[in-house]
Amino acid sequence: MNSIGASRRDLMIGAGALTAGAMLGARLSTGSAHAQPAQAGQAPGFYRYKIGDLIVTAINDGFATRPIEGFIKNAEMADVQKAMEAAFLPKDALNITFTTLAIQDGDKLTLIDTGNGDSGAPTTGTWMANFEAAGFDPADVSTVIFSHFHGDHINGFRLKDGTAVFPNAQVLVPEAEWAFWMDDANMSAASEQAKGAFQNVRRVFGPIADKVERFGPEKEVVPGITTIAAPGHTPGHTAFALSSGEGALMAMSDTTNHPALFVRNPDWTAVFDMDGPLAIETRRKLLDRAAEDRMQVAFYHAPFPATGHIAKDGSGFQLVPVQWSAAP
Repeated sequence: MNSIGASRRDLMIGAGALTAGAMLGARLSTGSAHAQPAQAGQAPGFYRYKIGDLIVTAINDGFATRPIEGFIKNAEMADVQKAMEAAFLPKDALNITFTTLAIQDGDKLTLIDTGNGDSGAPTTGTWMANFEAAGFDPADVSTVIFSHFHGDHINGFRLKDGTAVFPNAQVLVPEAEWAFWMDDANMSAASEQAKGAFQNVRRVFGPIADKVERFGPEKEVVPGITTIAAPGHTPGHTAFALSSGEGALMAMSDTTNHPALFVRNPDWTAVFDMDGPLAIETRRKLLDRAAEDRMQVAFYHAPFPATGHIAKDGSGFQLVPVQWSAAP
């Protein structure tokens, strides 16, 4: 359990649940994750790069627009607008993007999170079209790893009508996240708004509850992917370290929202962070690690393709985007 009070916790739970997305796009192509990708190079909705021998494909799932008012819990509106202006962003609203990772290791295809599915804003829901345009087939997914249980990360796994999108995938979830959201006492104590988030978790995972495998921190869940405890955003929120040969990447999940705000100002907390002080502690720790170890990073909510490096900058940090490449 996190340390914030019940009413504040309920607000954060409900706010996180509201980030869930929209309609699945129509399939654009067929292909196999075990074969050469259907399209060489890059495309607007997917971006490939290599971490050692691992091929990582960022899959975009559109965006949702969020008013700036009330978005950051512990900063003055004028300071937030100043940060937006410095990043050449509008001062009244922010387009929050959604980007999952597909990781190829030989004939194995692993996903980290699954996007919005068909459960939210009309500006999301591009994930399946982009996934298949990249040459992948849902039936070929070996493993799905979830970072946490907010709807924009899990709803792509099971559609509103109950359809299981990845029929052959092993499912791995953080044990602390499972313990929190699947606890009947927690759901009973939640506000009516927050109860919807608990119910959604059960909708997605309930039909396969006996098959879901749970992991702790610092565990290599599949070869080359090790979990990193990253609590604060949610109780069991998890980041991931990818390692292959000389390559290293930290998939930061929701450790930050938009980097222009939360990488540059790591002591700010978003409305979606259930335990703000713990989220700050986690954010600084992981950004420090990424900067010191010169790890490449991937974000869920950074501008696409949502990858780069972290550099220290005064009391904060900055994201140094990768140089775009036409081939992995």
